[in-house]
Amino acid sequence: MTITRRGFLSASAALAAMPMLRASAAPLPREADIVVIGAGAAGIAAARRIMATGRKVIVVEAAAQVGGRCITDSTTFETPFDRGARWMHNPDTNPMIRLARSAGLDVLPAPSGQKMRIGRRNARAGETEQFLAALVRANRAIDEAARGKLDTSCASVLPKDLGDWAGAAEFMLGASFAGKDLKELSAIDKGRAQDRNAAIACRQGLGTLIAKLAEQAPVALSTPASRIAWSSRDVSVETQSGKIAARAAIVTVSTNVLTSGAIKFAPDIPKRTLDAASKLSLGSYDRIVLQLPGNPLGLSRDDILIEQSNSTRTALMFANIGGSSLCSIDVGGSFGRDLSEQGEKAMVAFAKEWITKLFGSEAAAAVQKTSATRWNASPFVMGAMSAASPGGQLSRRTLAEPIGGNVFLAGEATHETLWGTVDGAWESGERAADAALRKIGALKDEPADVPTQSTKKRRVPRQ
Repeated sequence: MTITRRGFLSASAALAAMPMLRASAAPLPREADIVVIGAGAAGIAAARRIMATGRKVIVVEAAAQVGGRCITDSTTFETPFDRGARWMHNPDTNPMIRLARSAGLDVLPAPSGQKMRIGRRNARAGETEQFLAALVRANRAIDEAARGKLDTSCASVLPKDLGDWAGAAEFMLGASFAGKDLKELSAIDKGRAQDRNAAIACRQGLGTLIAKLAEQAPVALSTPASRIAWSSRDVSVETQSGKIAARAAIVTVSTNVLTSGAIKFAPDIPKRTLDAASKLSLGSYDRIVLQLPGNPLGLSRDDILIEQSNSTRTALMFANIGGSSLCSIDVGGSFGRDLSEQGEKAMVAFAKEWITKLFGSEAAAAVQKTSATRWNASPFVMGAMSAASPGGQLSRRTLAEPIGGNVFLAGEATHETLWGTVDGAWESGERAADAALRKIGALKDEPADVPTQSTKKRRVPRQ
């Protein structure tokens, strides 16, 4: 069956209404039209797209659960919290928000703005305005640099007179935004990042949403792909549970996993692809979750709080998550990476030290149960979100190029404007699925209503 674009959209709508099936416990099939490696947002988006055409797909996932970097923890505390991605964006165009509502989940706008703490007091209105002005100036300098021909680091173009607000501005624009310090971050990559101000949360968690959307897909959990043999005609994916022969494959693993050699390619993955992945290495971003009954910090539901800091050895707090007693202390960049390497005990100690500095020792004494993520130590992820090093922004387009014509890469790192987001991962999965379906002849674009006047190939104008 060859399906047209219009027919595909109709099939996609029908798929959303189907009873949810689960095939993760079934024996691993020996063949499929397309194999998807990774059951995160990109992998599930790709699988759903392929299923809508009636083609056979199998998703192999190394971890014991669906979600990738979208994991909701519903067991550690009485309230679910996202250990990974927390927000969706662009509600007017993001299909995930519509899918969340269709799945019976609750979506709501994220809190607007952040509260600023200066020592043990809240910032005054004038001080908050000073910080926002410094943030705008710093961001404008990065945007101006992004329009130049030379891709430099964000740190190299910052205004030199940010004063007391320099540390907080660098944290918000670097570690908090991309998981990397500004000196490690490409100005062009940062400047081209699509606006993400309209953030949307899922009350049950983004990990819950991805797991819900995956219920229709045939997913083999705890089944890491160890080797991908590819040619111009077909693909073979080897796992501990057997080998799968397919006509195409979609690989959605992170850039750090791709460059680690955990998955072997035969022939070897092109050097051009590996070089691109290495320039898009993952930053570091982790959460230290504290249970603080009785609201000793005196903050409101879902308050976001940062501090005036003279360095990037700081954090962001997401307080009273969903009206609960949970407060997440988020750390990132080189400081977060070093802290994570010291282990969960050191991470919790820092979080208690941080809230003591801002709210007093009584706040730290009120902490009960704790939990911390360590994404850098996760063998199937190895970090947080991709962030281009200076000079590496064009690597995103390179990473999206097919390998051998029938191996397609997807994931947030392949998205030029929505990198680092679950939205970008989802969109990239759909893009890769369309490319794979076209490769095997299962999808073709419908002819334009008005034919072109010439059959000659037109030169595409530069954007």
